[in-house]
Amino acid sequence: MPRIKVPRKSTAIDMTAMCDVAFLLLTFFILTAKPKVEDPVTVDMPKSSIEQTLPETGVAILTVGNKKVFLTIDGEEARKQTLLQVGKIYNIGFTPSEVKKFTALDNLGVPIQQLKQFLTLDPEQRKSFAASANGGIPTDSVSNELYNWIHEARVVTKNLNNKELLFSIKGDSNEEYPTMQRIIAILQKQKVNKFSLITSLRPK
Repeated sequence: MPRIKVPRKSTAIDMTAMCDVAFLLLTFFILTAKPKVEDPVTVDMPKSSIEQTLPETGVAILTVGNKKVFLTIDGEEARKQTLLQVGKIYNIGFTPSEVKKFTALDNLGVPIQQLKQFLTLDPEQRKSFAASANGGIPTDSVSNELYNWIHEARVVTKNLNNKELLFSIKGDSNEEYPTMQRIIAILQKQKVNKFSLITSLRPK
C-alpha cells in the first residue's frame, strides 16, 4: 500500500516580540549605566592580582597624582549639601547657578577660594586649571581643606542615607610617599581606618 506523503509547510516565527524585548533591555542598560569618570590627572594605578568591584553608590574616591588630590563625591544631592556646608566654614556663599554647576562636576580639585572662578570656566579650561600648580585640594597643615571636605561629606551622607561614607584611594603608582601619608593621616584623624585602594588587574 503506497505511503501517503504529507505536504510540508514552511515554518514562520514572528520575531517582533523578541526584538521589542531586546531593544527594551538595551535601552535599560544604556540609561542605567554609569559613564566612566575621566581622571583629572594621569594616574598609573598599581597592579593587583585580586579582582573586587567597588560598590555602585556610597563611595568617595580620592584621586592622587602629581602631588595633587582630587575628591569625587557620589550623588548630586550629596555634592550640593557638602558644598553648602564647606562654604559656611569658609564664609563663602554660592549662588543657585554655581551650586548647579558644582553638582555636575565629576570631581573636585581646587582650593575653596578659587572655586567660584573655577566654575565659570568651560570643561577644557577646567582640565588645564586642574593640571596647573593651582590644581588639587590643599592638604598642608596651614590650609587643610581636604579634612573639611571629607568631614562634611561624611556628615551629609550620614544624614541623607543613614549610612557611613566609604572611601577609596586611587593613587599613581609613582606617587611620592609623603603625599599618600598626608591623605591617610587625614582619614585616620577622623577615625576612618578602613578604606580601599583602587588598582588595575595584573595580567596572568
